Parts: sequence; structure tokens; C-alpha cells
Amino acid sequence: MRSKLEWRAARVIAIETPAEDVRAVTFAVDGLRSLFDPGSHTNIKVTIGGSPAIRTYTVLPSEPGTLKIAVKLHPNSRGGSAFIWTLKPGDTTEVTEPENRFELSWRASHYLLVAGGIGITPIYGMAHALAARGQSIRLIYGARSREQMAFAEELRDLLGDRLQTFAQAEGQAFDLAAEFERLPPEGEAYLCGPHGMLEAARNLWRASGRPMSRLRFEVFGDSGRFAEQAFTVAVPHRGRSVEVRADQTMLDALIEAGIDMIYDCRRGECGLCAVNVIETSAPIDHRDVFFSDEERHEDVKMCACVSRAVGGCVTIDTGYRRDTATSGQPASMATA
Repeated sequence: MRSKLEWRAARVIAIETPAEDVRAVTFAVDGLRSLFDPGSHTNIKVTIGGSPAIRTYTVLPSEPGTLKIAVKLHPNSRGGSAFIWTLKPGDTTEVTEPENRFELSWRASHYLLVAGGIGITPIYGMAHALAARGQSIRLIYGARSREQMAFAEELRDLLGDRLQTFAQAEGQAFDLAAEFERLPPEGEAYLCGPHGMLEAARNLWRASGRPMSRLRFEVFGDSGRFAEQAFTVAVPHRGRSVEVRADQTMLDALIEAGIDMIYDCRRGECGLCAVNVIETSAPIDHRDVFFSDEERHEDVKMCACVSRAVGGCVTIDTGYRRDTATSGQPASMATA
């Protein structure tokens, strides 16, 4: 369960291509209440395979009354990016008021910003906000090639030598351990990128002895070890067996099947949608950043919003009991 989303009518007013395979779309939004903080995201109603769905994207700095997103067309996409790439000026949909779970603290002596690929989207807004306030910043930005670095030239103009870019095609890679070592004790790091990068960062940060509260990160969806495959999820306490399509999350499939779920972020960060794994006939592709390496290796829990089985069947217990939730205990706190 989650709080009610505030939906607004939105109309496409501009389309840009800031990098190879990246589409930026600007919407005029009816009744948008105010400007939003860097790191905020919006939900967008999309159509996938003829059926309605919801996808979440970071919002970029834009003019009042508008929302702007940048979306990479990914070959393993569940369909959201493909839909965004079909949009053209004049098309309409609905979006939610932006909300922020990846906020700047505004307390640090120095900010290290790290972006991997399309993970530049929240980092881009942070760089603009920090530079406008004269904060001490360093931004390191890596991608497969320079052609895939969205907003790189604009960020170079903004930050000068405070920006350093790394292209894998040129044999370049940034050194997170060295970056963390040079960070002042009161400094903070903000990262967005693929799962592997964030896991490495979290382990290095913990090993350095720095407070975990000074490391903030956000993962984007295409972060699994395997391409999406259809699989089956069995829920014995509900007597149900649900098919999960390749272009669908397990969370969405369970909700569509009428199975009550607790959830919030839909990005594998908050852990509210975690389910207990009873047994599985196939490997589990863990795509969250909530569980530790050890917990993911044990395969006893999985985040339904991002993780999935690699084919086969996974048997779960959601931990949610309607009879418990309606007997005086709040639904969001119900347990098995």
C-alpha cells in the first residue's frame, strides 16, 4: 500500500536527444503546484503491449509549470522507455506531482557526485543546485562512450575542471576508492548508476569507516544480471499461481492478480515490498540495493518491485494477511 498519488494532466511540448539512445521529453503539466528539489521523481502513465502501466523517472530542471525527463532506450526495457520514445509534441498522458527520496542534505563541506550512464539524471539537477549556491563539488561521470554522456557539455560549461568524465570504450574507469579517500571527513557522496557500481560504492564506503548516513544513492531499473524472462510466482497462503510477463514486475503482476502488497519506492531501495522466498526452481536475479550481499546470496527474501526469477517458478509468502490488517492492526504494519 502507499499514499494516494496526485495525478496531473500532461502534454508533450518538446522533444530533445541529449545523447545517443537518450530521449528528453518536456511536459506542460496542469496545476503543477511548485518547483521541485533536485533528485525528485515523477510517475508517468504509459501503455505497454496495449495495457496501462506506471513508470517512474527522475525530473530534470525545467521551467515553472513543466516537467522534463530523460530516458535511455534500453534493449532489456520492460516497455516504459519504448513508450516514452514514441511520444511526440502534442501527445498527452498523466504524471504525478514530483516527490523526493534522494535529497541533498545541504550540510556537507564538499559534495562528490557520481553518475553511471543514465544515472546522470538526478546528479545533473544536483550539480546545478549546488553550483548555484557556490558549494564545493566534484562530479565524476562514466558511460560506455562519450556519445552516450547526456548533458556532458552543459555540465562542463557549468563545472569546468570540477567535472571528470570516463568512457569505457576508451579504456577509462573511475576509481571510487581513491575518490572516497580524497573526500573530506565532513564530505558526502551522492551516486546514481547501475547496480554493480552502487554495490561497490557501498562496500568501499563501509570499509573506509565513514558514516553510512553520508553516502546517498539511487539505482535505476535496468540493473539485473540477466535479461528479463517470464516466470511464475506461487503464493500458497492465497492459493494462487501468477504468471509474470517479461515486461512486467512481480509486484505489478501480484497486484493485478488481486494479491495485497505493501510497497512504496518501486526502485528496490525501501524494502517494503520484500517477500519471503519459500522455494525456487530457478536463480533469483536480485536487483535491489536494500539487502546486503550476504542476504541476497541466501535467497530467503526478494524485493518484488525489481527482483525476479530467471524463468521457472518461485514460491513466496508476502507476509501480508488481510485478517490481521483488518483486526485493528494497520495494514501497512501487518505481518505473517
